[in-house]
Amino acid sequence: MAKQDRAIRTRRTILAAAARVFEQRGYQAATISEILTTAGVTKGALYFHFESKDDLAQGVLAEQDQRLVVPRRPCRTQELVDVVMLHAHRLRTDPMVRAGVRLSLDQQAHDLDRSGPFLRWVRVMDQLLGDARAQGELLPHVVPAETAEVLVGSFAGVQAMSQAISDYQDLPDRVCVLLRHVLPTVVLSSVLASIDLSRTRGAVVLAELDADAGADSSPALLERQPVG
Repeated sequence: MAKQDRAIRTRRTILAAAARVFEQRGYQAATISEILTTAGVTKGALYFHFESKDDLAQGVLAEQDQRLVVPRRPCRTQELVDVVMLHAHRLRTDPMVRAGVRLSLDQQAHDLDRSGPFLRWVRVMDQLLGDARAQGELLPHVVPAETAEVLVGSFAGVQAMSQAISDYQDLPDRVCVLLRHVLPTVVLSSVLASIDLSRTRGAVVLAELDADAGADSSPALLERQPVG
């Protein structure tokens, strides 16, 4: 068990180092040697866990899936808002999320398959919107799959704009504006009136998760891991 725990810690150390390097350098300029130096591990240890720079980048991209976790809400629209706002908050505070977004939006990363994060986000949004529709929260004309793609594409554009203008510092405000424009065309006004769309919502949700981290609260949490 101790050996397994050590291997898990080593993998996390390597991923954290790769995230820092990818976030600072971008995919093309990042090198295995710099990641090794940052991680402080041997080449053998790195290649035991990751076959290549591409494999490392995919590992960083996949880490975003582990962060699409919010407490289950009776209102599924609030749950969707919480997922989006939590991600926006973590972009300002979490190097792994920043690196994953840098990679997914890096148009110079010609050799890297960047489709995964977009497809996974669409599935997550589609599932949440489908749940909201089943609970009668959406307007009759809404097609969850279409709305999911609009939300993800718009969110990606807002992230890119925020990064260029303020290094993500204004992202919560921009995301609030986006949701206030999109949700009235999707959600019943009676439901929308109860939704918390404040700019600090992401920080509130993260604090809630941190408070629950040491408790056996898994039944109360919903991890939106897409299938396939």
